[in-house]
Amino acid sequence: MNRILIIQTAFLGDVILATPVISEMKRLFPDSTIDVLVKKGNEALLQNNPHLNNIVVFDKSVGKYQSILKLIRQFRSRKYDLVINLQRFGSSGIITALSGAKKKYGFKKNPFSFAFTKSFDHQIDNGLHEVERNLSVIKEFGAVAKKRPELFPSKDHFAKISTFTSDEFFCFAPASVWFTKQLPKEKWVELIQQKSMEGAIYLLGGKDDETLCQEIIDLAKISNAQNLAGKLNLLESAAMMSKAKRNFVNDSGPLHLASAMNAPVTAFFCSTLPGFGFGPLSEDSEIKEVLNLSCRPCGLHGHKACPKGHFKCGHEIEI
Repeated sequence: MNRILIIQTAFLGDVILATPVISEMKRLFPDSTIDVLVKKGNEALLQNNPHLNNIVVFDKSVGKYQSILKLIRQFRSRKYDLVINLQRFGSSGIITALSGAKKKYGFKKNPFSFAFTKSFDHQIDNGLHEVERNLSVIKEFGAVAKKRPELFPSKDHFAKISTFTSDEFFCFAPASVWFTKQLPKEKWVELIQQKSMEGAIYLLGGKDDETLCQEIIDLAKISNAQNLAGKLNLLESAAMMSKAKRNFVNDSGPLHLASAMNAPVTAFFCSTLPGFGFGPLSEDSEIKEVLNLSCRPCGLHGHKACPKGHFKCGHEIEI
Protein backbone atom coordinates (compact mmCIF):
# COMPACT_ATOMS: atom_id res chain seq x y z
CA MET A 1 0.00 0.00 0.00
CA ASN A 2 2.06 2.95 -1.28
CA ARG A 3 -0.41 5.77 -1.91
CA ILE A 4 -3.47 6.39 0.26
CA LEU A 5 -6.10 9.13 0.17
CA ILE A 6 -8.50 9.76 3.06
CA ILE A 7 -11.60 11.89 2.40
CA GLN A 8 -13.58 13.77 5.08
CA THR A 9 -15.18 16.92 3.70
CA ALA A 10 -17.76 17.48 6.46
CA PHE A 11 -17.50 19.70 9.54
CA LEU A 12 -14.68 20.48 11.92
CA GLY A 13 -15.60 17.73 14.38
CA ASP A 14 -15.86 15.13 11.63
CA VAL A 15 -12.31 15.92 10.48
CA ILE A 16 -11.00 15.54 14.03
CA LEU A 17 -12.78 12.20 14.39
CA ALA A 18 -11.12 11.02 11.15
CA THR A 19 -7.60 11.47 12.54
CA PRO A 20 -7.48 7.97 14.12
CA VAL A 21 -7.82 6.52 10.61
CA ILE A 22 -4.89 8.65 9.48
CA SER A 23 -2.64 7.55 12.35
CA GLU A 24 -3.65 3.90 12.09
CA MET A 25 -2.98 3.74 8.35
CA LYS A 26 0.47 5.24 8.94
CA ARG A 27 1.13 2.72 11.71
CA LEU A 28 0.04 -0.17 9.53
CA PHE A 29 1.76 1.12 6.36
CA PRO A 30 4.70 3.20 7.65
CA ASP A 31 6.27 3.66 4.22
CA SER A 32 3.07 4.85 2.58
CA THR A 33 2.25 8.34 1.34
CA ILE A 34 -0.99 9.52 2.94
CA ASP A 35 -2.99 12.48 1.63
CA VAL A 36 -6.25 13.85 2.99
CA LEU A 37 -9.08 15.83 1.39
CA VAL A 38 -11.01 18.31 3.57
CA LYS A 39 -13.28 21.21 2.79
CA LYS A 40 -11.91 24.73 2.78
CA GLY A 41 -11.57 26.09 6.31
CA ASN A 42 -10.67 22.81 7.97
CA GLU A 43 -7.18 22.38 6.54
CA ALA A 44 -5.59 24.25 9.47
CA LEU A 45 -6.77 21.49 11.82
CA LEU A 46 -4.33 19.04 10.27
CA GLN A 47 -1.35 21.36 10.24
CA ASN A 48 1.77 19.65 11.69
CA ASN A 49 0.19 16.18 11.49
CA PRO A 50 3.32 13.99 11.10
CA HIS A 51 1.39 11.19 9.38
CA LEU A 52 0.31 13.27 6.37
CA ASN A 53 2.11 14.16 3.16
CA ASN A 54 -0.46 16.45 1.55
CA ILE A 55 -3.60 18.24 2.68
CA VAL A 56 -5.88 18.83 -0.31
CA VAL A 57 -8.67 21.39 -0.05
CA PHE A 58 -12.16 21.06 -1.54
CA ASP A 59 -13.02 24.70 -2.27
CA LYS A 60 -16.67 24.96 -3.30
CA SER A 61 -16.52 28.75 -3.48
CA VAL A 62 -15.02 28.60 -6.97
CA GLY A 63 -17.86 26.36 -8.18
CA LYS A 64 -18.76 22.99 -6.70
CA TYR A 65 -18.74 20.89 -9.87
CA GLN A 66 -15.73 22.64 -11.30
CA SER A 67 -13.88 21.83 -8.07
CA ILE A 68 -15.01 18.20 -8.17
CA LEU A 69 -13.71 17.75 -11.73
CA LYS A 70 -10.41 19.38 -10.81
CA LEU A 71 -9.98 17.07 -7.82
CA ILE A 72 -10.84 13.98 -9.85
CA ARG A 73 -8.17 14.86 -12.44
CA GLN A 74 -5.67 15.55 -9.67
CA PHE A 75 -6.36 12.26 -7.89
CA ARG A 76 -6.31 10.17 -11.03
CA SER A 77 -2.84 11.48 -11.78
CA ARG A 78 -1.61 10.39 -8.35
CA LYS A 79 -2.65 6.77 -8.91
CA TYR A 80 -3.75 5.93 -5.38
CA ASP A 81 -3.72 2.35 -4.18
CA LEU A 82 -6.56 3.06 -1.79
CA VAL A 83 -9.13 5.81 -1.26
CA ILE A 84 -10.91 5.78 2.11
CA ASN A 85 -14.04 7.94 2.02
CA LEU A 86 -15.40 8.72 5.49
CA GLN A 87 -17.94 11.25 4.18
CA ARG A 88 -21.45 10.11 3.30
CA PHE A 89 -22.50 12.87 0.87
CA GLY A 90 -22.74 12.48 -2.88
CA SER A 91 -19.92 14.85 -3.88
CA SER A 92 -17.32 12.81 -2.00
CA GLY A 93 -18.80 9.64 -3.49
CA ILE A 94 -18.36 10.95 -7.03
CA ILE A 95 -14.75 11.90 -6.30
CA THR A 96 -14.10 8.45 -4.82
CA ALA A 97 -15.81 6.57 -7.64
CA LEU A 98 -13.87 8.44 -10.34
CA SER A 99 -10.56 8.71 -8.48
CA GLY A 100 -8.95 5.92 -10.45
CA ALA A 101 -7.76 4.26 -7.23
CA LYS A 102 -7.15 0.52 -7.22
CA LYS A 103 -9.39 0.16 -4.16
CA LYS A 104 -12.18 2.43 -2.97
CA TYR A 105 -13.60 2.02 0.55
CA GLY A 106 -16.47 3.95 2.14
CA PHE A 107 -19.84 3.79 3.86
CA LYS A 108 -22.97 2.24 2.37
CA LYS A 109 -24.90 5.43 3.14
CA ASN A 110 -22.98 7.27 0.44
CA PRO A 111 -25.24 7.40 -2.65
CA PHE A 112 -22.31 6.35 -4.86
CA SER A 113 -21.21 3.43 -2.67
CA PHE A 114 -22.28 1.05 -5.45
CA ALA A 115 -19.09 2.13 -7.23
CA PHE A 116 -16.84 1.40 -4.24
CA THR A 117 -14.71 -1.71 -3.98
CA LYS A 118 -16.05 -2.27 -0.46
CA SER A 119 -18.74 -0.47 1.50
CA PHE A 120 -19.44 -0.59 5.22
CA ASP A 121 -22.34 -0.05 7.61
CA HIS A 122 -22.68 3.27 9.41
CA GLN A 123 -25.30 2.85 12.13
CA ILE A 124 -26.02 5.65 14.58
CA ASP A 125 -28.04 3.59 17.06
CA ASN A 126 -25.70 0.67 17.78
CA GLY A 127 -23.69 2.20 20.62
CA LEU A 128 -20.50 2.75 18.64
CA HIS A 129 -18.58 6.01 18.70
CA GLU A 130 -17.96 7.73 15.36
CA VAL A 131 -14.27 6.95 15.79
CA GLU A 132 -15.13 3.24 15.95
CA ARG A 133 -17.35 3.50 12.87
CA ASN A 134 -14.53 5.17 10.96
CA LEU A 135 -11.94 2.62 12.07
CA SER A 136 -14.23 -0.25 11.04
CA VAL A 137 -13.54 0.71 7.42
CA ILE A 138 -9.89 -0.32 7.83
CA LYS A 139 -10.40 -3.21 10.26
CA GLU A 140 -9.20 -5.75 7.68
CA PHE A 141 -5.74 -4.18 7.69
CA GLY A 142 -5.35 -4.71 11.44
CA ALA A 143 -6.58 -1.37 12.75
CA VAL A 144 -7.50 -1.03 16.41
CA ALA A 145 -11.20 -0.81 17.19
CA LYS A 146 -11.05 2.50 19.03
CA LYS A 147 -8.48 5.26 19.36
CA ARG A 148 -8.55 8.84 20.61
CA PRO A 149 -8.26 11.51 17.89
CA GLU A 150 -5.20 13.73 17.87
CA LEU A 151 -4.15 17.21 16.85
CA PHE A 152 -0.68 18.71 16.81
CA PRO A 153 -0.40 22.33 17.95
CA SER A 154 3.12 23.66 17.41
CA LYS A 155 5.46 25.47 19.80
CA ASP A 156 4.26 28.69 18.19
CA HIS A 157 0.65 27.84 18.99
CA PHE A 158 1.51 27.22 22.63
CA ALA A 159 3.60 30.39 22.71
CA LYS A 160 0.61 32.39 21.45
CA ILE A 161 -1.54 31.28 24.39
CA SER A 162 1.20 31.37 27.04
CA THR A 163 0.11 34.80 28.31
CA PHE A 164 -3.28 33.33 29.28
CA THR A 165 -2.08 30.13 30.91
CA SER A 166 0.23 31.24 33.73
CA ASP A 167 -2.53 30.77 36.35
CA GLU A 168 -5.40 28.30 36.70
CA PHE A 169 -8.22 28.91 34.24
CA PHE A 170 -11.34 27.42 32.66
CA CYS A 171 -12.35 27.42 29.00
CA PHE A 172 -15.97 27.80 27.90
CA ALA A 173 -17.21 27.26 24.35
CA PRO A 174 -20.88 28.34 24.54
CA ALA A 175 -21.78 28.53 20.85
CA SER A 176 -23.08 26.02 18.33
CA VAL A 177 -24.28 26.20 14.76
CA TRP A 178 -27.59 24.76 16.00
CA PHE A 179 -29.68 26.46 18.69
CA THR A 180 -30.92 23.19 20.22
CA LYS A 181 -27.36 21.91 20.66
CA GLN A 182 -26.46 25.01 22.65
CA LEU A 183 -26.82 25.25 26.42
CA PRO A 184 -29.03 28.30 27.13
CA LYS A 185 -27.27 31.60 27.75
CA GLU A 186 -28.46 31.92 31.33
CA LYS A 187 -27.01 28.50 32.15
CA TRP A 188 -23.61 29.60 30.90
CA VAL A 189 -23.90 32.73 33.03
CA GLU A 190 -24.70 30.64 36.12
CA LEU A 191 -21.80 28.27 35.45
CA ILE A 192 -19.29 31.05 34.80
CA GLN A 193 -20.29 32.83 37.99
CA GLN A 194 -19.58 29.62 39.91
CA LYS A 195 -16.23 28.89 38.30
CA SER A 196 -14.96 32.47 38.38
CA MET A 197 -14.17 31.98 42.07
CA GLU A 198 -11.79 29.14 41.18
CA GLY A 199 -9.80 30.64 38.31
CA ALA A 200 -9.79 32.87 35.25
CA ILE A 201 -12.49 32.40 32.61
CA TYR A 202 -11.80 32.34 28.86
CA LEU A 203 -14.59 32.08 26.29
CA LEU A 204 -13.62 30.44 23.01
CA GLY A 205 -15.21 30.30 19.59
CA GLY A 206 -15.06 31.66 16.08
CA LYS A 207 -15.50 35.24 14.97
CA ASP A 208 -19.24 34.67 14.61
CA ASP A 209 -19.43 33.69 18.29
CA GLU A 210 -17.89 36.90 19.60
CA THR A 211 -21.23 38.63 20.31
CA LEU A 212 -22.71 35.67 22.21
CA CYS A 213 -19.55 35.28 24.30
CA GLN A 214 -19.54 38.98 25.18
CA GLU A 215 -23.23 38.91 26.13
CA ILE A 216 -22.53 36.04 28.54
CA ILE A 217 -19.61 37.90 30.12
CA ASP A 218 -21.66 41.07 30.49
CA LEU A 219 -24.57 39.20 32.10
CA ALA A 220 -22.25 37.30 34.43
CA LYS A 221 -20.81 40.60 35.72
CA ILE A 222 -17.45 39.16 36.71
CA SER A 223 -14.06 40.79 36.36
CA ASN A 224 -11.87 37.79 35.50
CA ALA A 225 -13.48 36.72 32.21
CA GLN A 226 -12.06 37.38 28.77
CA ASN A 227 -13.63 36.96 25.35
CA LEU A 228 -11.20 35.15 23.03
CA ALA A 229 -13.78 34.27 20.35
CA GLY A 230 -12.27 34.96 16.94
CA LYS A 231 -8.85 35.74 18.44
CA LEU A 232 -7.40 32.21 18.41
CA ASN A 233 -7.18 29.80 15.49
CA LEU A 234 -8.23 26.17 15.82
CA LEU A 235 -4.89 24.76 16.96
CA GLU A 236 -4.33 27.67 19.35
CA SER A 237 -7.76 26.93 20.84
CA ALA A 238 -6.79 23.25 21.13
CA ALA A 239 -3.57 24.24 22.89
CA MET A 240 -5.54 26.50 25.23
CA MET A 241 -7.97 23.71 26.11
CA SER A 242 -5.12 21.31 26.85
CA LYS A 243 -3.89 23.65 29.60
CA ALA A 244 -7.29 24.42 31.16
CA LYS A 245 -8.34 23.21 34.58
CA ARG A 246 -11.54 22.15 32.83
CA ASN A 247 -13.35 22.82 29.58
CA PHE A 248 -17.10 23.27 29.21
CA VAL A 249 -18.59 22.63 25.76
CA ASN A 250 -21.75 21.78 23.83
CA ASP A 251 -22.18 18.81 21.51
CA SER A 252 -20.14 20.65 18.89
CA GLY A 253 -16.65 21.10 17.44
CA PRO A 254 -14.87 22.22 20.65
CA LEU A 255 -15.90 18.94 22.30
CA HIS A 256 -13.76 17.11 19.77
CA LEU A 257 -10.91 19.58 20.18
CA ALA A 258 -10.90 18.61 23.86
CA SER A 259 -10.95 14.89 23.00
CA ALA A 260 -8.03 15.29 20.60
CA MET A 261 -5.96 16.97 23.33
CA ASN A 262 -7.17 14.56 26.06
CA ALA A 263 -8.25 17.68 27.94
CA PRO A 264 -10.63 17.52 30.94
CA VAL A 265 -14.09 18.32 29.67
CA THR A 266 -17.74 18.60 30.62
CA ALA A 267 -20.06 18.28 27.63
CA PHE A 268 -23.67 19.49 27.57
CA PHE A 269 -26.01 17.44 25.39
CA CYS A 270 -29.33 19.19 24.87
CA SER A 271 -31.43 17.93 21.94
CA THR A 272 -28.93 15.28 20.81
CA LEU A 273 -27.75 12.13 22.57
CA PRO A 274 -24.23 10.91 23.42
CA GLY A 275 -25.43 7.55 22.13
CA PHE A 276 -25.30 8.92 18.60
CA GLY A 277 -21.54 8.37 18.87
CA PHE A 278 -20.13 11.87 19.23
CA GLY A 279 -19.44 12.00 22.96
CA PRO A 280 -16.16 13.05 24.62
CA LEU A 281 -13.15 10.72 24.56
CA SER A 282 -10.92 12.45 27.11
CA GLU A 283 -9.87 10.35 30.09
CA ASP A 284 -11.42 12.97 32.38
CA SER A 285 -14.81 13.66 30.83
CA GLU A 286 -18.41 13.94 31.94
CA ILE A 287 -21.74 14.44 30.19
CA LYS A 288 -24.59 16.61 31.42
CA GLU A 289 -28.03 15.95 29.95
CA VAL A 290 -31.74 15.72 30.81
CA LEU A 291 -32.77 12.07 30.97
CA ASN A 292 -36.23 10.60 30.34
CA LEU A 293 -37.49 13.53 28.30
CA SER A 294 -40.10 12.15 25.88
CA CYS A 295 -39.29 14.54 23.03
CA ARG A 296 -35.53 13.95 23.21
CA PRO A 297 -33.85 13.43 20.84
CA CYS A 298 -35.81 15.48 18.34
CA GLY A 299 -33.44 14.54 15.52
CA LEU A 300 -29.97 13.40 14.65
CA HIS A 301 -28.76 16.97 14.25
CA GLY A 302 -29.75 20.17 16.00
CA HIS A 303 -32.53 22.60 15.07
CA LYS A 304 -32.63 26.38 14.75
CA ALA A 305 -35.44 26.37 17.35
CA CYS A 306 -37.02 23.84 19.71
CA PRO A 307 -39.75 21.99 17.74
CA LYS A 308 -41.91 21.93 20.91
CA GLY A 309 -41.23 25.54 21.84
CA HIS A 310 -40.09 24.84 25.42
CA PHE A 311 -36.45 23.68 25.01
CA LYS A 312 -36.61 21.64 28.22
CA CYS A 313 -33.56 19.61 27.16
CA GLY A 314 -31.50 22.78 27.63
CA HIS A 315 -33.33 24.68 30.35
CA GLU A 316 -33.62 21.68 32.68
CA ILE A 317 -29.91 20.81 32.70
CA GLU A 318 -28.67 21.39 36.23
CA ILE A 319 -25.54 23.46 36.75
